[in-house]
Amino acid sequence: MSRADDPFDTYLMRVLCALVAERSVSRTAIKLNQSQPAVSAALKRLRVIFDDPLLVRGSAGMVPTERGLQVSAFAREALASIDKLLAAADEFVPATTRQAFRIGSPDYLAAVFMAKVVAGFRRDAPESRLLISALGPDYDFERALAQGDLDVVIGNWPQPPEQLHLSILLEDELVCLMSKRHPLAGKPLTVDAYLAARHVVPLSYSVAQRGVVDTRLANLRVERDARVVVQSFNLAPYMLVDTDLVFTTSRHFAQFYVDQLPLVIAASPIDFPRMRFYQLWHERTHHSPAHRWLRTQVSAAGQSLR
Repeated sequence: MSRADDPFDTYLMRVLCALVAERSVSRTAIKLNQSQPAVSAALKRLRVIFDDPLLVRGSAGMVPTERGLQVSAFAREALASIDKLLAAADEFVPATTRQAFRIGSPDYLAAVFMAKVVAGFRRDAPESRLLISALGPDYDFERALAQGDLDVVIGNWPQPPEQLHLSILLEDELVCLMSKRHPLAGKPLTVDAYLAARHVVPLSYSVAQRGVVDTRLANLRVERDARVVVQSFNLAPYMLVDTDLVFTTSRHFAQFYVDQLPLVIAASPIDFPRMRFYQLWHERTHHSPAHRWLRTQVSAAGQSLR
């Protein structure tokens, strides 16, 4: 167990190993690019820590004591492990890594987004594992990021948590999606017609924040008729085909389903802010080469939708 007052650090380990190998303070100083007084001071500290001279004067220079040989052997093993650990952190190789990565993602990005993320993983890191978790209103994603249960969270809340790191994946306009047979299809949509229409509305992914649409409508002090509420964004387009429902969503999401179903897109009559999609991550993974690579993969998938 580590202690705040541990007296034996890696610098002292390296000095001890070099002294045992060189049998000279001056040569050790040159090897470690230190001054002779600094090496002498380190040796003095080591002698106090181990209650042993560690090195004594001999006819041909300094000679390690039995305790000095024993401790330096352990120190070399420890330094080798530390160097290997640091090298592993700096030399992340996607092609050979077997690391598991965890993404928390709602489904308000078109399915093609996550398909591109997965394709990138299979291409560049075929031995890695990717775990994709669905987010719900009761899921504490901030805690999951802090504890390591998630590495990245995809979000689009108007006010993302300030304590998390953020990078933008995509900015998109909001449009109205409806059936080709909808009475409003093919006509310019007015504010009155929009507010009078029956809407399918997704359940919020955050109990603490309103979405972009609800925030804008609340600021205008108007309400839409949320006739059907669904938990999944990807269910909503299928509910439009044979109904008079309207779904307000991002253009890239709407276009994906227009290509699949008998639906049409109408320009929104209300000036909604552009919807920002971003990825969030915790400080604990901010400098990790592996997680920087992960975020690059997610960013590339977002750029492909622009």
